[in-house]
Amino acid sequence: MFWLDDEIAFPPYEFASEEGIIALGGDLSVERLVHAYRKGIFPWFSEGEPIVWYCPEERMVLFPEKVKISKSMKQVIRKSDYSITENKAFAEVIFNCKYINRSDQYGTWITEDMQQAYIELHRRGYAKSIEVWKDRKIVGGLYGVDLGNGVFCGESMFSKESNMSKLAFIHLAQNCGYKLIDCQVYNDHLASLGAIEITRNEFLKYLK
Repeated sequence: MFWLDDEIAFPPYEFASEEGIIALGGDLSVERLVHAYRKGIFPWFSEGEPIVWYCPEERMVLFPEKVKISKSMKQVIRKSDYSITENKAFAEVIFNCKYINRSDQYGTWITEDMQQAYIELHRRGYAKSIEVWKDRKIVGGLYGVDLGNGVFCGESMFSKESNMSKLAFIHLAQNCGYKLIDCQVYNDHLASLGAIEITRNEFLKYLK
């Protein structure tokens, strides 16, 4: 396994394991994170572990024009008892993504270092959030990395009320002008919204 040092560089994609792990170690500096995302690489690890960097062979993505909106979601959208903003409460979004209870997983992969690193990415203009509000309280949202190349690299989303993360995701797809939304790895929730898997090589072409 390739361990990173102070140099901001990653090994060739051929070094990635079957699970998509391409390197370990390094840091979460803005410079390293931006370099990683531009190469299709992202960190994903738990508290107390070394930083694990991934570039899976199959990439889950959404082409925004192909987002699927169910009949029930269309009814939610028509209700109009909410408001949606962009980049108004990034720190609050990542805080909720970190601490929201999730029935399908144990704990959270958003460590304290990750939380602070992405807040700094946002401060430097490389990360974006979508917020959903109801009665002046945040009830859903998402955040991710935006490198200005037309690709949004989604990181996490949350809901305090049913369907609010879906609402944020649909807003991202329909209103933010991206050519591709990177969802990283497969899950049924994203597939239900129209996301599909493409090869790593296809994904890297969109990054360029």
